[in-house]
Amino acid sequence: MSEPREIELKLECEPSDLTTLQNHPLLREAAAQDEAELASVYFDTPDRQLLAAKLGLRVRESGGRFVQTLKAEGDGLFDRPEWEQPVERSEPDRAALADTPFARLVDADAALEPLFITRVTRRTYLVEQGESRIEVALDTGRIEAPAAGDRILPLCEVELELKDGTASDLFALAQAIANLVPVRLGVRSKAERGYALATGKLDRVRKAEPVPLREDMSAAEAFRAVAHACLRQMRINEDILLKGRDVDALHQMRVSIRRLRSAFSLFGDLVDDPLGVRIRTELKEVTEPLGRARNLDVFLATVLPAERERHPDETGLLGLERQLEEERAQAYRDIAALLGSDAWRMLLLDLVGWINAGPWLRDESPGRTSLREEPARVFAARELDRRRRQVKRRGRDLDELDPEERHRVRIAAKKLRYGAEFFAALFPGKKASKRHAAFGKALSDLQDHLGALNDIATGDELMRDMTVESVGASTLFVAGMTAADIEARTRTLLEAAAEAHEDLVDTKPFWR
Repeated sequence: MSEPREIELKLECEPSDLTTLQNHPLLREAAAQDEAELASVYFDTPDRQLLAAKLGLRVRESGGRFVQTLKAEGDGLFDRPEWEQPVERSEPDRAALADTPFARLVDADAALEPLFITRVTRRTYLVEQGESRIEVALDTGRIEAPAAGDRILPLCEVELELKDGTASDLFALAQAIANLVPVRLGVRSKAERGYALATGKLDRVRKAEPVPLREDMSAAEAFRAVAHACLRQMRINEDILLKGRDVDALHQMRVSIRRLRSAFSLFGDLVDDPLGVRIRTELKEVTEPLGRARNLDVFLATVLPAERERHPDETGLLGLERQLEEERAQAYRDIAALLGSDAWRMLLLDLVGWINAGPWLRDESPGRTSLREEPARVFAARELDRRRRQVKRRGRDLDELDPEERHRVRIAAKKLRYGAEFFAALFPGKKASKRHAAFGKALSDLQDHLGALNDIATGDELMRDMTVESVGASTLFVAGMTAADIEARTRTLLEAAAEAHEDLVDTKPFWR
């Protein structure tokens, strides 16, 4: 029996945006309308077994009636398994969970305790969009965590749930709403935000997480899960950057974008269509300010302090630092302008719409259909083999390659590493796990050395840029001195990188 699923898209916004939407004909002329006060209590065991299993359990009260809902992780963003049924009380009914993952993943004798509460005023509208019926819910309220010092988190969002029809209509409606008010793609459920509130981790920088792949997935399903995981990491760190400068959030947002672009490359022909090409090109172009800011962050945090140690009496380093700090401040202003723009908001909505309802999913030609339906495990093994051969071939005589050739090796190694991370769950078992750890370490060592060489090239470029700007003579002098110092490390790093490449070639693949 297939799992009941919830196909839902969240859009974050401000209270004034909801007022605008309520008064727009799009909702005023909806087929059905309703308003309700909802109080939902979320439960877990004292040792957080549901959180560990990536399950959310709530009992919602509205008008004196109670509904229990268990939600699972799903594909990471858009499509989630959900089990819902009426219950008699405000406490969880364990018997009603007997045929759900709860019974398998949570100890039978584990107590359940309330962790946080959401109190929401929900206005719902049933909207006809294309050939589909979509429920639009406007939610305002708050999350309360009494057990964690009475912390409160405001809630304001639009939820679109596909009742019947096609996902493409749901995303078309999301675009229509985004053209009316400045909504942003939402990637965290109320349960996740409640856990973050209760544990004091609301603004925690988000690193890449394991992708929820299953052995029975098709290649198309695997791509959607991978892309959603990248989008999720991107949006969580974007929210931190929207509040101000944060070096770690910037770094992790760039990581998420690189991972997403690597996913486009890894899945290749499977996801190739004109709309996808346009979106990927735009994503690469608009995110260039993030790379500039990150290069300056690294230089100011690592290279410049090392130069001060080597040349403690060189006062010109102060002028160099001042100049680079001004450039970094401008780079972060450019980032703020980018993330605050309508073009950026719409690009992410275009992206999530393409991932879930793009032309690559509708192409019924035999070749494209077979690519989509191929088992993810078979696809992953073939692609990892290909990428491994590419790194092996390009990295021969690594310590003799020129900077451009080394850069190609670094990019190939990065795609292989991301592929190994993306597809890890498709190859379970102790043997595969042990090999995956060894393979990941060998790849990481190679990337670390190649990354350090790339930082040298980037630092050299920053210093060369200084020579064409109107800066003082002492600043130009220390810029040249710094370029020479960082270049001196190249030979040692090249030898270490060549050795790491040999170790990687000798490491057994975990997917065989």
